[in-house]
Amino acid sequence: MDNSSAAEIAAILKKARTIAVACHVRPDGDALGSGLALCTALNNAGKSAYMLCEEEPPQRLKIFPAMDNTYRELPDGVKCDLFVAVDCAELARTGSYSKLFLSLGDATVNIDHHISNPRYAKYNYVLPESTATCEILPEILEEAGFEITKEIADLLAMGLLTDSGNFAHNDVSSKTFRVAALLKDKGADISGIGYQMFTRQTKGRALLYARVLANMRFELEDKLVFLTVTQQDFEETGTDKSQTEGFVDFPLSIDGVEVSVSLMEVSKMQYKASLRSKTVDVNAVASRFGGGGHILASGCMLFGEYEEIIERLRFAIYQQL
Repeated sequence: MDNSSAAEIAAILKKARTIAVACHVRPDGDALGSGLALCTALNNAGKSAYMLCEEEPPQRLKIFPAMDNTYRELPDGVKCDLFVAVDCAELARTGSYSKLFLSLGDATVNIDHHISNPRYAKYNYVLPESTATCEILPEILEEAGFEITKEIADLLAMGLLTDSGNFAHNDVSSKTFRVAALLKDKGADISGIGYQMFTRQTKGRALLYARVLANMRFELEDKLVFLTVTQQDFEETGTDKSQTEGFVDFPLSIDGVEVSVSLMEVSKMQYKASLRSKTVDVNAVASRFGGGGHILASGCMLFGEYEEIIERLRFAIYQQL
């Protein structure tokens, strides 16, 4: 399905009265930032908007009061006339909220930036060339005439910084910086948010990071690096999955490394793989295992013995090198 225009999306948001906004499971800064920014703008405009999120926001992202404004489910008696999915590459990524999405028929909107997005809603605004969904939303908010307050600007900046890797990723464009400048003009604390997201850390995270890096595994003539985080690592350092953000990016700073894969043990014989690359199409790799994302940053879930999973990923990446 083709994209709608920003003006069309804005008109739909202005017409709606009660809106459910859902981000993807295991939310990151872009998912929460875009969803909460949109809900805040809608509520400020006199509408009733609810940010649906299956999980509690990760502790490291709880840097704004808005993080307390998420719902596991809609309050009793609330009936929505519009569903907006943000930062969800596919409908399944909305988790249990896909049922609500489907129940609303044509009253559905999909705002996203993943190249693998099949445009599953009635109205879609998917811009794969954008580094983050939070890079897309300011245009829609301005088109709708919704004020971008400091609170909204901070939330959008958080998502922009998250998915751009603090403006370090290859998909960062001149538009990314123009959006960042707009958010700064609206009062966003770019440097402070950057410190919270990329520099500040707990003792436990530092110990976890040290363990993971100490066991880096080099493959394919040092062009590929595997990082592994086990449940035992979490237990012995007193950390959780939310504290692994950014781990996968480190190996790409090593000369000669083209692809980095972080394998996080979810349960016995189940691993979440995060893939990053300098030039290799890791979206094609993740797609082979039912995942997806971006050309240089993707993810998927794999099941099986650890060494078997390593071999499957190694061969798939080898075919892309």
